[in-house]
Amino acid sequence: MRYSIELSYNNKEESFVLPVNPQQLEAGDAAGGTTYDVIGLGEINVLKPPTLTDFTLAGLFPATLYPFRTVETPLPPMDYVLLLRKWMRKQRPVRFILIGAGYEINTAASIEQFDWTEAAGGSGDIEYTLKLKSYRFYAARKVNRTRTASGDAALTRQAEPRPDEREIPATYTLRRGDTLWTVAQWQLGDGTRWREIQTLNGISEAEVLQLPVGKVLQLPQGGDANG
Repeated sequence: MRYSIELSYNNKEESFVLPVNPQQLEAGDAAGGTTYDVIGLGEINVLKPPTLTDFTLAGLFPATLYPFRTVETPLPPMDYVLLLRKWMRKQRPVRFILIGAGYEINTAASIEQFDWTEAAGGSGDIEYTLKLKSYRFYAARKVNRTRTASGDAALTRQAEPRPDEREIPATYTLRRGDTLWTVAQWQLGDGTRWREIQTLNGISEAEVLQLPVGKVLQLPQGGDANG
């Protein structure tokens, strides 16, 4: 079984497979339990949900076509460095995929730390240490208040949508057949946000019905402005 590790950004808008499998890969979880001293019982341990997983990779971006490389044509070593540094500046999660013998890790992750240095010997290889932390998407979830058959109040939570890792572009150019709903659905991931686009761009009710092809729309950034 051939091991591979892939890192990608913005739903694979940019991605690469590590050209050499890391010399070291560590993963750590913690249960997150807390102990308390209780009168009459002594010490008790209150279990909490597991904390996020930490991953540490230490490896090489090669300048030489080593026989143990994992890809046919690696990028120049500095290209990997520049990509990782750019992703860190974006302050958005990346996708970390590790495929091994009989198991797979596929998780969103934040880049916590990235250190690199040119390897000794002058060959141009770059040695690096990369620290990642698994990322949990979060957002407010709508709660519906209902009544049971007996008249008691009951709360139900809406199903959690699949997280969208895409980076929202700043603008969108209208094409034939577009509506504000379809633009909101494909660019923001939620068609019901079309009113935000209308308001942001000062589009009249009449213009909504016949959008001009080629018009450049400003897109709202972040979450739903109407909360």
